[in-house]
Amino acid sequence: MAVEHIADHVIRVPLPLPLPDLKVVNAYVIIGNDGVTLLDPGWAMEESERTLRAALDSVGAQRTDVRRILATHQHWDHYSLGVSWRDRYGIELLLGREEQHSIAAFDPAEGVHPRQLAMLRAAGAAALADRVARLEWEPYERDVAFSFPDRWLDDGDEIDCGGVRIVARATPGHTRGHVVFDDVEHGLVFSGDHLLPRITPSIAFERAPDAMPLRSYLSSLQLFVDLPDARMLPAHGSADGATRARALELLDHHRDRLRRIADSVAAGAQTAFEVADRMTWTRRERSLAELGVVHAMTAVLEVQSHMRLLAARQVLTAQDEDGVELFAVL
Repeated sequence: MAVEHIADHVIRVPLPLPLPDLKVVNAYVIIGNDGVTLLDPGWAMEESERTLRAALDSVGAQRTDVRRILATHQHWDHYSLGVSWRDRYGIELLLGREEQHSIAAFDPAEGVHPRQLAMLRAAGAAALADRVARLEWEPYERDVAFSFPDRWLDDGDEIDCGGVRIVARATPGHTRGHVVFDDVEHGLVFSGDHLLPRITPSIAFERAPDAMPLRSYLSSLQLFVDLPDARMLPAHGSADGATRARALELLDHHRDRLRRIADSVAAGAQTAFEVADRMTWTRRERSLAELGVVHAMTAVLEVQSHMRLLAARQVLTAQDEDGVELFAVL
């Protein structure tokens, strides 16, 4: 895959993924005066490693020139090759502190999505929860390198990447410990999955999600309305967008979704599953029944997060009935 020169000190490296629906993740190479920094180096698999080594070679660098690895969050398509290289080569690995919860909670023996089963049942989606419970690990998901980093990052921490100053900004939502990396001097933001050019990131798709992930995500979007505008360097998709415009688009999207969900409850839907079943999904406007099991799970949990936020804002009421959350208009 061809690299893209973003600036004199930054290249974008599209790396292959083993996933059926998401084929590429953008890694970035930051060239400093002490060597290079890798950012979101992808999935720990041979093809990605070959591609990354070739990209380093294209700028006259080798694996031994890598001084540090930064990851926006702990999902395997961003983090696992970083863990593998840290373990093999002793390269310092840095990650947002709040990711410690999901890493500590990870036990492959518990199943693929154990935390989400109770969330689905509370959403009135017991049959879907049963389907999720029957999922098994895919071959490419087994024995993936996954452990704590060498250094935890907090909001506002500065990383010296060989004379290139990078600021870590906490952006919880997609995951509770997601961070973006702000190259303030050059007007670049490595936005991970927080700001993507076409995709609305999923939330609550981790082992130990925040209690109110949508509220966290909307607050993290507002951050990029308030900060100076910058070029958006996302983990998926093209790198020619702007942070403020995309943050505003995503805020508008969620504002519209909150309104539509409240209207659906007013029309008689009581559970997150019932609301999700009345909606269409993806750009192809598919029904919930047309989605695969994992996409259906994320759809229902997204609606659940919106309904819980509406209840917290006192737009809806919520009550528990035999373990199922029932919502009504206030």
